[in-house]
Amino acid sequence: MCGFAGFVSSLDAGLAENTLRGMGRAISHRGPDADGVWVGQGLGVGLVHRRLAIQDLSPAGAQPMASASGRYVIAFNGEIYNFRQIRAELEKHGCGFRGHSDTEVMLASIENWGLETSLERFSGMFAFALVDTHKRRLVLARDRMGEKPLYYGWQGKTLLFGSELKALRVHPDWKGGIEPKALALLLRHNVIPAPWSIHPGIFKLPPASLISFDLTSPTPGLTPAPKRYWHLESCFAARATGTFAESSRQLESLLGDVIEDQMVSDVPLGAFLSGGIDSSTIVALMQSRASNSVRTFSIGFDEPGFNEAIHAAEVACHLGTQHTELYVKPEDALQLVPRLPELYDEPFADSSQLPTFLVSQMTRKHVTVALSGDGGDELFCGYTRYQSVFNRWQNRFGAKSLGRKAASCLPEALASRAIRAAVPSQKGRSHLAVAHRLKAERAMAKAGDLSEFYRQSVSFWNEPECFTQPFPEGGYGLNNSLPESVPDNSMKTLMWRDLNWYLPDDILVKVDRSAMACSLETRIPMLDPRVVAFALSLPLSYNVKGGVGKQVLRSVLFRHVPQALVDRPKQGFAVPIGQWLRGPLRDWAESLLEPSVFRKQDFLDEEVVMAFWREHLRGREDYSSELWGILMFLAWLEQSLG
Repeated sequence: MCGFAGFVSSLDAGLAENTLRGMGRAISHRGPDADGVWVGQGLGVGLVHRRLAIQDLSPAGAQPMASASGRYVIAFNGEIYNFRQIRAELEKHGCGFRGHSDTEVMLASIENWGLETSLERFSGMFAFALVDTHKRRLVLARDRMGEKPLYYGWQGKTLLFGSELKALRVHPDWKGGIEPKALALLLRHNVIPAPWSIHPGIFKLPPASLISFDLTSPTPGLTPAPKRYWHLESCFAARATGTFAESSRQLESLLGDVIEDQMVSDVPLGAFLSGGIDSSTIVALMQSRASNSVRTFSIGFDEPGFNEAIHAAEVACHLGTQHTELYVKPEDALQLVPRLPELYDEPFADSSQLPTFLVSQMTRKHVTVALSGDGGDELFCGYTRYQSVFNRWQNRFGAKSLGRKAASCLPEALASRAIRAAVPSQKGRSHLAVAHRLKAERAMAKAGDLSEFYRQSVSFWNEPECFTQPFPEGGYGLNNSLPESVPDNSMKTLMWRDLNWYLPDDILVKVDRSAMACSLETRIPMLDPRVVAFALSLPLSYNVKGGVGKQVLRSVLFRHVPQALVDRPKQGFAVPIGQWLRGPLRDWAESLLEPSVFRKQDFLDEEVVMAFWREHLRGREDYSSELWGILMFLAWLEQSLG
């Protein structure tokens, strides 16, 4: 796991190298073990790499690395888990190797078989910049599921790219600014989904994509469209043929093999363990294939309803792992919160970012690599919201839904009064609270298909009244067209949407930034392409029974862990952010809600935002999700403007 950056520019060699080293220092947390710089003479391109040594700890694994012939130069972030098999095949064709790194194997593969054929063969997580010195071409590529980040874009006459935005900002041609489309999406979802970034002209490369730039005569501002080298929808088109029991055994064997591949490391390795289905399955299969006790790590909270550490400890005890846990107190979060804009580079407001960083920080004190259970909900239909949203969509013509729709069509003030008068549970709610809910109902009532209904259902601000004016939203994973191979108006539609939005733009961003800020490599076995293809080929009935998802994954786990230890309502990695904003985080929040901070931007309506803040402080409503996105934007703005 590492970090890289680079540019295409007309800087002279000396200034280019100094600039590259500065860009590298900005992301030194991603690779504290070594750094390297390469400047392509006559090509106008430069690369910098920061190394976190995991495989081949010797200088033979250093980057940027040139291929044996010198034609290709690469800066690579990630791991190729099947590089040993690829290397063995290349050796049969007469290839020799200087060291034992996966990077050298990647270069040899590209040199012998070509880039796109090699991408089809690589099984792992990766983002890389590849310079073809013969064809004078720069290629940027990202892994299939979006585990590793990659930003790129033009700033004036310079093309910048890298693992994190903070590296790009070091370049003297950096301009910055705020992209309104990205801000609109941030307020809707609390994250900025690909291809957008918070800065105009800077984009995230989508998963399973590559983009190529001609170095002979690059045209400033001209950005070719990314090209997909792998298609997730093909996994939905396949159909598994085995029985439920056969599929369960096949999944256990396949996932076990993948985990065994990902347990290979030249440095200490462990796993995150929350005590839920996904992480418990990963740890159980790790322990079944390990020669010693696996190291496991979990985090807990003293607040009731937010603590899963107790369950993780029970699972660890049953499996016999070497377990470490940390209980988080509000003051721990208070110390971390001011660092969040720096950690994420752009506003990011999934509040589980706090425990994710803290568990990563604790884990890094003991190991350098940690396996994670992420991806299970999206691949095996595990989110409870899938069933509830699907049921509401199916029953949208029922009496209750029609009543909601009728109310949402009334003028806001009239509808609010009518609802508070007629619905007993709404009598004590304020006009603001009822009106905010009406906006959500109105947006869902207008939805023409399940995808749009789902998009509105998972939005925090459906009609963002907190903005001073309407801002456009660009295309992204929740409003792009649905492929023909993905069943329409099915829970598989929702799985597709999350695999193209929530997983890469929220979950994987959170895991990558939190772990890499601590120089910890994370590996996610569920996102191996073999597991992805198998999981998405399964009939929906193999996953959902009685409204409960992940049935086939549960059946694998229950062969290793008693059902009673793990079969309970899903909590997620939540934190009591609503309580903390009324308590230990209140002063921090109110420092960002000062009129002077609002005056530094012209996007947010101070009066509306403060009305929601006061409502939250009264304790009658919980607007922590809506407010957290605003606070993260304002915190980022304060840091960006100094």
